[in-house]
Amino acid sequence: MRRQAHAHRKRKKSTATNTSAARKTKKSGQFPIGMAAGYQEGVRTGYFGFGTYFEGTSIIIPSYNKVDFLKKCIASIELHTPSAYEIIIVDNASTDGTAAYLRGLGNRVRFRVLETNRGFAGAINIGMMMAKGSYLMLLNNDTIVTERWLGNMLACLNSDPAIGMVGPVTNYISGDQRIEVPYKTVKGIAPFARMYNIPNPARWQRTDRLTGFCLLFRRELWDRTGYLDEGYRIGNYEDDDYNIRVRLQGYTLVIARDSFIHHFGSVSMKELGTKFVEVNDHNLQVYVEKWGNPHDLVYQVQAMNADGDRAQGETAFFPQHVIVRGVSGALYWVEGGMRRPIMGQVTLPIVRLSQVDLRRWPIGESIAAEAVEAGWHGRSIDGALTMQGVTATGVDGSFYVVENGVRRRVASAKAAEAWCLQWKPAGLVTEEQLGMLPEGLPIIAPVQVADQL
Repeated sequence: MRRQAHAHRKRKKSTATNTSAARKTKKSGQFPIGMAAGYQEGVRTGYFGFGTYFEGTSIIIPSYNKVDFLKKCIASIELHTPSAYEIIIVDNASTDGTAAYLRGLGNRVRFRVLETNRGFAGAINIGMMMAKGSYLMLLNNDTIVTERWLGNMLACLNSDPAIGMVGPVTNYISGDQRIEVPYKTVKGIAPFARMYNIPNPARWQRTDRLTGFCLLFRRELWDRTGYLDEGYRIGNYEDDDYNIRVRLQGYTLVIARDSFIHHFGSVSMKELGTKFVEVNDHNLQVYVEKWGNPHDLVYQVQAMNADGDRAQGETAFFPQHVIVRGVSGALYWVEGGMRRPIMGQVTLPIVRLSQVDLRRWPIGESIAAEAVEAGWHGRSIDGALTMQGVTATGVDGSFYVVENGVRRRVASAKAAEAWCLQWKPAGLVTEEQLGMLPEGLPIIAPVQVADQL
């Protein structure tokens, strides 16, 4: 007891001494110097650490209410994931105590609580921006993962660089990823999965569609493809949209049938009640207007065998001779596979892109606004017709943009509108002339992303 009291007195004395020293330091003017030095060290650490990622998986979980499901999901990850990972939770303004629960987890998770419901795509986009792993995993909050779940999916993904995304099988989902299960209660999940999740490459299956309840892909794929499209409200069809965008680049999708996780099933979407049909119908309309028949588009691109043209990722499916901007507001003229800073004022349509999309174009030399105005109208600065970026209609009624001696079909009216192509010069190329040009990669619409993630 005396030793403890003596130690306590020593600690109090030490604390008092440190406090006194801190006051003297502050009075002597050294405190601001120390603060400035600490700040500069933080800036240096952040600068050199930016863009470095750990060799592991960022598990991104969007949540909206249903905190009890989220607790089960996190507990199952911690129990069944021996490989390196981080958990990122993005909460869509839940009202059931989710925020308090997340704050109580300490460093077990990284999280962000939103002031409004940004939907599945919005929450996932924020999570992808926050992620530090070399692999990204999108996971619903109403899932329970199981033994060897992630290891088997990683083995599948890394078996072939042509594989873009991998998904598991489950008890509750639409499409080919659903399987029948024998258990009736949560207690039966682990024993079933232990016997089911035996690693076996022979059970990997290529597919045209993976659902977004659980998706694994490399960071490089995100760099090439970018964010989910926030034009889809709340949830549904944004994963189908991402599937098409990944497949257009020549990647394949695979179901890892040796990886099973339990899915309770659309618990957040069911919260919408009668509004679910309205949301689903809206998103279906967005999908159809954006893509038309996307599978035909994918097959046409695959038949072109133009993998070299797609080395720049989704940007290969964006038009040239347009004006774009990112978050900063700086304007760029896209030409020759580069973005050129515009010097001066322009009065032409401007397309806003995410920073991920924008940075795929290397920065070229600046260009005068006068040259941009001429280039937009398919002319050189001296007024001569260049035919670059002009539009034409084919004999089948399809809308085309002429670029660098090829004709590029615009995937849909929505894609034309998104790039403001309807304002481009038209009628300068006849149907006969258009038909003689070789076919280039199609032009697709850019995704809608919030100004501030």
